[in-house]
Amino acid sequence: MASEHLEHKLALLPDKPGCYLMKNINDQIIYVGKAKNLKNRVRSYFKSSHTGKVAKMVSEVADFETIVTSTNKESFLLEITLIQKHQPYFNIKLKKGTGYPYIKITNERDPQIKIVSKIKKDGGYYFGPYPNVYAAEETMHFIQKVYPLRRCNGYQGRPCLYYHMGQCLGACFKEVPKSDYEEQIKKIKSFLSGNTATVKRQLTKKMQLAAENMEFERAAEIRDQLHYIEVTVEKQKIISNDKTPRDLFNFYMDKGWLSIQIFFIRQARLMKREKRLFPIVDTAVEEMTSFILQFYNRRNNILPREILLPKGLPNKEISEILGVPVRTPVRGEKRDLLAMAHENAQLSLDEKFRLLEMDQSKTTGAMKEITDALGLPEGHRIEAFDHSHIQGADPVSAMVVFINGEPAKNFYRKYKLKTVINHADEAASTREVIRRRYSRLLKENKPMPDMIFMDGGEIQMDAAKDILENELGLDIPVVGMVKNDKHQTADLLFGDDDHHIDLNPRSQGFYLVQRIQDEVHRFAITFHRRVHTKHSLSSRLDEIKGVGPRTRTKLLKKYGSITKIAQASVDEIHSLGINRPTAQLIKVSLQKNAEVAKGSSHD
Repeated sequence: MASEHLEHKLALLPDKPGCYLMKNINDQIIYVGKAKNLKNRVRSYFKSSHTGKVAKMVSEVADFETIVTSTNKESFLLEITLIQKHQPYFNIKLKKGTGYPYIKITNERDPQIKIVSKIKKDGGYYFGPYPNVYAAEETMHFIQKVYPLRRCNGYQGRPCLYYHMGQCLGACFKEVPKSDYEEQIKKIKSFLSGNTATVKRQLTKKMQLAAENMEFERAAEIRDQLHYIEVTVEKQKIISNDKTPRDLFNFYMDKGWLSIQIFFIRQARLMKREKRLFPIVDTAVEEMTSFILQFYNRRNNILPREILLPKGLPNKEISEILGVPVRTPVRGEKRDLLAMAHENAQLSLDEKFRLLEMDQSKTTGAMKEITDALGLPEGHRIEAFDHSHIQGADPVSAMVVFINGEPAKNFYRKYKLKTVINHADEAASTREVIRRRYSRLLKENKPMPDMIFMDGGEIQMDAAKDILENELGLDIPVVGMVKNDKHQTADLLFGDDDHHIDLNPRSQGFYLVQRIQDEVHRFAITFHRRVHTKHSLSSRLDEIKGVGPRTRTKLLKKYGSITKIAQASVDEIHSLGINRPTAQLIKVSLQKNAEVAKGSSHD
């Protein structure tokens, strides 16, 4: 099930193509994917059941980010760039430099055309990368038939099979003139550069003729060839022939906030995207200009060969300061990339506003829902209590504080109970902790909370109200947080007769009660474990003859645990100022206990 944060972000996803980056709790990118429709694709991860690797990936997602593209094909190409850059754990692991394939014409005396996974500086001609691997392979096969080069392994004294099929110029048995290869390579380069009209017309005629002759399988093959050509050589916006290193900036401003997108274009590919969101006090032009100049100054970013900016910015001044050309494209591919950055900037800011609204609804809005349900004036501060013990041993209490619906951890408090020893007494535990907490606030003249939440039923509520009203003279509403038989938040208890107050389980008020109940329980349990562990260590050491409070303190301060004390040598224990006979007894006793524990674990 998606977290509340993810649910909010899922509701804001656009119905557009693009890439999504899944992140874990440490903000590491663990998966990169592409989608024709980001909203449908990303939501499918959290709205459907999954198994295996997908289930594991979804379980680790704590956040996600999206990049909108103009077409689905652009998302294909951007995806592989992001995968190669971030190497996400859950993506298919590729060898360094691999990804979507390229079509290559080799730099040899008898050149070949082949599919390769990366570009090398070997003098060959490279085309791509191609997001549809199968289409790239089929297009290469088509080229081998229409514009043959060498398809065999080289000279072997006789024509190869491909020569007889018209797919090899004959390097297998003769010397092919360089001019023949040059002519074919010229045609291939023209074809792969997008000049496909002539070939497509010829194929279309062949397909129509095959269909007229009722050769439907042949017609289908030609139809597929046409499709592969369209897919493979279709012009891309993110991939171009111009390989000038560029940085592209665009922005969107609304309600006093500025959203900036930076695209880093290297080797004709969108290699990286960064975004910034912040409130501004000046005009968008002034803030944007200042941001660009600081971007290269503070971060020591390497300046590109060219910077692309939207219209309205002081390009001339920025160019003079940075020492690189600054331009505003008015047509073509660069203008389209600028528009794409603007769209992403707007989407980022829209998402920010929606999340701010949702954050407000789950904090101050949730507080109002609770006070409205209880019939109380609007409040801001809740203090919640819970107790913890193991069969009455080492009883403790813990208090958490929520202000305007958010945890205020600086005000959390822990209490070792003094009046309840070696037995469980919810009422006595509650009386003690309420008395200690609020008598101190009275003594120090500090403000009281608007509400007190008890993680329990009527026993704790009545005990708390008794101390507050009859002993301390305080009028603070006391609310009980009730759990169902599955130990999940159910409803609230409130009023003179402790009647049940139902909250809509899908409301923000209910979610806030749930967070408070989970947090105070977690805090109490964690504190109790620490106290109980320390007490258990002390008890085991106290059982050893000759070990008193001072010796016990020395050992625990030095080693911290029974296991580490047992691993220490007699000399090491003796070096702490403990006499040798006692050090030997400690060593023997703890080793014996460890052996007994180990033996019982195998029973």
